[in-house]
Amino acid sequence: MTTTTSEISSPAAESEAGGWLIPARMLNEYVYCPRLAYMMWVESEFSHNADTVEGVIRHKRVDKKSDALPEGEENTEKIHARSVHLSSERLGLTARIDLVEGGPDGVQPVDYKKGKRPHVAAGAYDPERVQVCAQGLLLKDHGFRTDYGYLYFAGSKERVKIDFDEALISLTTASIEGLRALASTDKPPAPLEDSPKCPRCSLVGICLPDEIGFINHATREVRPIFAGETESLPLYVQAQGSYLRKDGDQIIVEEKKVRIAEARYMDTSQVVLFGHAGISTPALHECFRRDIPVTFMSHGGWFIGHTVGTGSKNVRVRTIQYQSSFDPRICLKLARKLVAAKIHNCRALLRRNWKAPDCGGGANGESDSKAPAELLVSMKDDIAQAGKAESLAQLLGNEGSAARRYFEYLHKMISPDKQGEEMGFDFCGRNRRPPKDPVNALLSFGYAMLTREWTVTLSAVGLDPYRGFYHQLRHGRPGLALDMMEPFRPLVVDSTVLTVINNGEVKPEDFVRSAAGCNLEAAGRKRFIAAFERRLTQEVTHPIFKYRISYRRLFEVQARLLVRYLAGEIPRYPCFLTR
Repeated sequence: MTTTTSEISSPAAESEAGGWLIPARMLNEYVYCPRLAYMMWVESEFSHNADTVEGVIRHKRVDKKSDALPEGEENTEKIHARSVHLSSERLGLTARIDLVEGGPDGVQPVDYKKGKRPHVAAGAYDPERVQVCAQGLLLKDHGFRTDYGYLYFAGSKERVKIDFDEALISLTTASIEGLRALASTDKPPAPLEDSPKCPRCSLVGICLPDEIGFINHATREVRPIFAGETESLPLYVQAQGSYLRKDGDQIIVEEKKVRIAEARYMDTSQVVLFGHAGISTPALHECFRRDIPVTFMSHGGWFIGHTVGTGSKNVRVRTIQYQSSFDPRICLKLARKLVAAKIHNCRALLRRNWKAPDCGGGANGESDSKAPAELLVSMKDDIAQAGKAESLAQLLGNEGSAARRYFEYLHKMISPDKQGEEMGFDFCGRNRRPPKDPVNALLSFGYAMLTREWTVTLSAVGLDPYRGFYHQLRHGRPGLALDMMEPFRPLVVDSTVLTVINNGEVKPEDFVRSAAGCNLEAAGRKRFIAAFERRLTQEVTHPIFKYRISYRRLFEVQARLLVRYLAGEIPRYPCFLTR
């Protein structure tokens, strides 16, 4: 008689005493890399890559409860059960076993692996052997006799017998104790150094092993393992009255119930809705399932908010953020670096893009610049002053002084044939709430877009965008998003504004002017958004790690480096400084 899955299942996630049961697959990760196990189990971090997606696909058939044997096997077993859930409070373990087979004389767990069988003396590597041994221990604890198990490697269609000898059982029990002890700590173990395991790990972009090692002088170079790009892009919808609905694997955009556009979910990284554009509940639910944030902007382009699914489950990240934000020393230290980096990048933008006639060269080896030497020297002094400010109030004054100096000369980066009131792009200084001229309208809209981008990024990595270090608590203000975007204001927004003006992508007739202020019309906004996205997808060389990476992915790297700094894993937060 064949035993069914339900007859030998005993699913549980937590013991009656309150101790969490360790999943057998986490033992695999622990033996492979303790830091990986900590991040996945304790911090609930996970990210798919090609290997993990392939593994999920290969397991779909295995996870279906069925009495069928794998291809090529003879149906001689009396017990043949798929996707078996077992738990043991005594062992502190839980597992879903891919396949249990056997008979009255004993049963064997069979664990499926996507790759090919490794040609090693033990038949497989320790992480896989420990995982299947843990499954065997669970079967024993439930009264079944099991002296060995199997690993089935789908890539080579081979089975490898794994004997549950004393050495393997000792390694498995030691791994259980080790992972439980690790989980009780409040800090993950150090990353592996120059390990060949890291490039193929799906969590490499979260762990940042080479980046942390390089900053801590443990490694000499950083492998470009995180610089890979995703092909998905944001979907912007600004037509008023537009409606988004779900149709299979597509997002359908309708206007007055007429289909005007569509986008595949797999090609969409964000959905951005302006004004009265709406979205259906099924479409929103699918965005949640796929971790696609949906953000909302006002008709005029102000960032209103965003919504995600369950969001980041890493509570530890927010805990250390809150703890650090109440420490005045940490706040001032971070704020100094961020403001100094912003002034540095503003200075670099002026040095690169000065359009006015030659004013006598640069300074300090910058003879290639047409910007006035005294301006560059003054801004260099602003950087030094920001780096040694004794309070946030003093730093705010230093930043204001540098900003006035920078915006006083911003018009010098606009082509002469575009300047002047008669040409439509007359800029006499920064004004806002509301902006009173086209250049300020573009700057305000760009900063709102950048705030939205950083809010989404910070939320995705587990940080609270509203609890900042330089921008202290003010109700409704995304302080941390404003903090993190400081060094990128000139590099992303100001650069985009100058590009669309100098290239003629946005024209004076694209603006609506009134006594209340100045704002972009829909057509001009569409072209500005396209230029803004081009800038975010543009690749730059990281000044510290030396790999090529887009600005959008760079935001995530910087956010995760902030987490590592707050957690004490690196001694300083490395700001992005352009040359």
